Amino acid sequence: MSGDGEMLGPVQLLICGFDPDAELRGEVLAELGRLSDAGTIRVLDVLVVRKEDDDTVSIVEANESGSVVAVLTGLHGDEEAPELPSEYEDIDDDDIWFPADAIPPGSMAALALIEHRWALGLKQALRGTGGALLAESWIDPLDLQAVGLNA
Repeated sequence: MSGDGEMLGPVQLLICGFDPDAELRGEVLAELGRLSDAGTIRVLDVLVVRKEDDDTVSIVEANESGSVVAVLTGLHGDEEAPELPSEYEDIDDDDIWFPADAIPPGSMAALALIEHRWALGLKQALRGTGGALLAESWIDPLDLQAVGLNA
């Protein structure tokens, strides 16, 4: 992780679902590695989980720093939960996104925390002009198709 004063690019949590009986041969990790080697992204952490039919989630595999994704997503267990800043005290659970909710029961998922290294130049340019990123969002492929773009 970037703790030495190095600028950090935009960070995204990807949740990729898999059939629990599927043979995972490493294609996804290989592609993340290729993108990392090219300097496009940096993989900060990866965690593989299984969600049972009763909605319980268990960690199947974690890399050396798998605890980062576990803590960010609440999949680390309540006994290790970090204390939230006071400004979060009045937030209702209905207003919080729980990544585990995105995982269908009876499936597995890989949660990858990635830094978008390609965006560092843009971030520096924004800072240099006194600008700031105000919002960002992924556009759903169906929305793109609705406006004539094939995704």
